[in-house]
Amino acid sequence: MSKPASSAASETNGLLTDLMFPSSAAESTSAAASEGAEESRDNALGLTKAEAAAMLADPMMVLVNHTNKMPDNYTFDTKECGSQTAVNKTLQTAACDAFLEMQKAAAADGVTVWMQSGYRSVKYQTGLYERKTKYYTDRGYDTATAKEMAAAVVNPPGYSEHNCGLAADLNSPEHTGLDEGFENTTAFRWLCEHAVEYGFILRYPKGAEDRTEITYEPWHWRYVGRENAAKISASGLCFEDYIAQLHAIAG
Repeated sequence: MSKPASSAASETNGLLTDLMFPSSAAESTSAAASEGAEESRDNALGLTKAEAAAMLADPMMVLVNHTNKMPDNYTFDTKECGSQTAVNKTLQTAACDAFLEMQKAAAADGVTVWMQSGYRSVKYQTGLYERKTKYYTDRGYDTATAKEMAAAVVNPPGYSEHNCGLAADLNSPEHTGLDEGFENTTAFRWLCEHAVEYGFILRYPKGAEDRTEITYEPWHWRYVGRENAAKISASGLCFEDYIAQLHAIAG
């Protein structure tokens, strides 16, 4: 079948352009290849380079742990959502609003969830860390060892998620202590099933201690935003490993 005259003319013009301007054709091919690589999703998370970079740039995805200090220029507003007995009653505004919505949904299912400890100032965190260090020195450990042991339970000042207002220690009337006993409650089971829908992930899951460097904490939940939470949950990775994967993809 013969091609339409317009199609044949277009092909002829294209060939002439390639012959007359070979470098332009090569540059166009190279640009197309680069664009294709940029959009590749051939990785464990199924994200493009641009998508991975965007997630890393999201303030809700800030990584704060033993080796990653909260950025000095990380600023935010807070809002109160803690229970009457809460020690620290506020979270970042977005996290607070999401928690209140989640709390309301849980209540509709007959489950009570309380926010017991949220945003902590660096000064407050200093006191917690120093008291936990003293706890171990009083039991005969040298200072260096005591600090290391304390850091496995309470992050040093500036290195705690609580300092950025995105971490929420949760409990319920079933179990008011912030300890592993919370995992045996209806509230914990509800959170495991629904928290991701409101942008929260279990920050220090069982079995990931070697990566998070924090003991298993069923009461500690971290706000990352709904879309981010869904992606992290689907990956099955702890937060440290997910962030590492994002950096690998973003380059």
